[in-house]
Amino acid sequence: MSIGGAIVSQATAVAEQKFETITPDAALERLLDGNKRFIQQKSQHPHQSQTRLKEVAQVQHPFATILSCADSRVSGEILFDQGIGDLFDIRIAGNIITPEALGSIEYAAVNLNCPLVMVLGHERCGAVTAAVKGEPLPGQMSAFVKGIKPAISDIKGFSEEAVEKAVVENVKYQVHKMRLYSRLLSQLVDASKLKIVGGRYDLDTGEVVII
Repeated sequence: MSIGGAIVSQATAVAEQKFETITPDAALERLLDGNKRFIQQKSQHPHQSQTRLKEVAQVQHPFATILSCADSRVSGEILFDQGIGDLFDIRIAGNIITPEALGSIEYAAVNLNCPLVMVLGHERCGAVTAAVKGEPLPGQMSAFVKGIKPAISDIKGFSEEAVEKAVVENVKYQVHKMRLYSRLLSQLVDASKLKIVGGRYDLDTGEVVII
């Protein structure tokens, strides 16, 4: 090993020591505690310093993976009061499981030992609304509607109530799909090394409720 390589390895080892091991249940509690602070306007804005930048420059150990909707109002680090290196963010319209999203989640769980995955839907989701309406969409926007449709096959007609029910059903479906199509994640869950949960974010109150 070269001298330069040895220095990098040493720096990585030192950085590794700064991260604590956390259980799936503790990770979920940390997320929800952060959300409570956000709701109460008591956010602490942790891990946003130059020191934190240096800590995660060589290695990362996020304690939660968040699969959320591509929406300007649903920012994980803000609504859970977390900082740099805390959350492994994956964002896609409708918070749907695609092969690329699933591979990213597997990477966080297996390579980064991330103990928690949350599929986070939100109130008045535009992607879910489009799926419930069932109207033709231009360009590639029909792709995310296709990913939501199986979750809402029992929902008939269009209304605000139908959309809100569909938001919840879609989260449940994506959680199920994650377990169904990923042997890696299922094995970690069975070994109690990983927890997969669904959540709904309220745009009006800022509250995340576990589904």
